[in-house]
Amino acid sequence: MGARVRLHTVAELPSEGFSTVRVPLMGPALCAGFPSPADDFVENALELPRWLVPNPPATFLWRIAGDSMRDAGIFDGDLACVDRSLKPGHGSVVVAAVDGEMSIKRMVVDGNRARLAFDNADLPVFALEELADAAIWGVVRFTIRWHVSRTGRIR
Repeated sequence: MGARVRLHTVAELPSEGFSTVRVPLMGPALCAGFPSPADDFVENALELPRWLVPNPPATFLWRIAGDSMRDAGIFDGDLACVDRSLKPGHGSVVVAAVDGEMSIKRMVVDGNRARLAFDNADLPVFALEELADAAIWGVVRFTIRWHVSRTGRIR
């Protein structure tokens, strides 16, 4: 049923001396689309605590563009941490290559039928088999969101 994810309580989080790992920041932003997640698309890297990134070689960051996942609490400008080693299942937020473009969606499984859905009630749901070419690329482990803009004003 997919990889087990260890949940941490605040008391368990390392307070000092924990290691960091460099996680590649892919570009352009998700939903803007590009043909493949190759090294040519690595813009930079961020250092994150190792406990947030259990499988560094399979982990990437992507900026979110647009509001297709707003009902999931994922907004334009957020960073999505995507782990390619996790197996997607019903309810997973995933990065999918849809007709050659990378996009973030929610995976919905009804029996033996999988669908990709936006978490925005204003946008459509569609079945995977209805798409010309679709592949799940990775599972969103978490997102990073700024609550204060770069100018210091509250968003």
